[in-house]
Amino acid sequence: MRYSPEALTAFVETVATGSFSAAARRLRKSQSTVSTAIANLEADLGFALFDRSARQPVLTEQGEQVLGYVQSILAASARLDELAVSLTAQTEARLTFVLSDTLNPDVLEDLMIQFDKRFPHTEFECLIGEEEDVIDLLQKERAQVGLTEARDIYPTGIGVIRLPMQTQMAIYVATTHPLAAQGRVEVDELHGWRELQLSTYLERETTQVRGPIWSAPNYLLLLSMAVQGFGWCALPCALVEEFAAAKSLVQINVPGWPRTIAIDLLWNKRSPPGVAGSWLRQYLQDAR
Repeated sequence: MRYSPEALTAFVETVATGSFSAAARRLRKSQSTVSTAIANLEADLGFALFDRSARQPVLTEQGEQVLGYVQSILAASARLDELAVSLTAQTEARLTFVLSDTLNPDVLEDLMIQFDKRFPHTEFECLIGEEEDVIDLLQKERAQVGLTEARDIYPTGIGVIRLPMQTQMAIYVATTHPLAAQGRVEVDELHGWRELQLSTYLERETTQVRGPIWSAPNYLLLLSMAVQGFGWCALPCALVEEFAAAKSLVQINVPGWPRTIAIDLLWNKRSPPGVAGSWLRQYLQDAR
């Protein structure tokens, strides 16, 4: 018996997210599409995977046994896709790389120099995106490889590798901001002032708002807003240094900051990178 890959993916995502609606949001599908796919899989298997009597779906005993097999099938399918690309040795005519502003600029500069030497005939496009936007661009196949701040959970169709490189984030304000004159600022005190906060184009789970907020979809724009004195902001230290903003910004002393942020490299398992994308992925894995 053959099972639909879409149904297997819907099943795993529902388990990972805890609900049909959350799985639908992550897969960029309607809830009815996800529910129907799982119902069809249950019909093919001949038993229920979820107990739907509670507010949220709960795995049945049979569902718990099936989960590991389904995860193995999806993982094997992703490896087969990557092997097929590797064996055909196809070099992309165009490679799109979406990355976070948290990436050290020196790493990106060296990457482009080496990429130009090895793939002079491949068109190279860089996009800036953060968090959910990076994942969305990969899912839509608008980009082939992406970098983002590390997280614990990704959609089933997204491949991920934790990179050895890390980045530093700190809290900054303009030199003219009242907080700049304080030697130490407590977290609760910060929330009495306007925060310049990262947002994304896509909807994401909302967090408790503890003070006035202005937002922007990338750190570079937030940096500009901070330099103009509109509020305090968590920014990548390398980005502040790159644009010589340290003369206009002050890193303030806040408990728990600066923070070291891990970086994940992502790709779409259903359309894995070709020769150029695989080289880029390996280069970033080896970078320090």
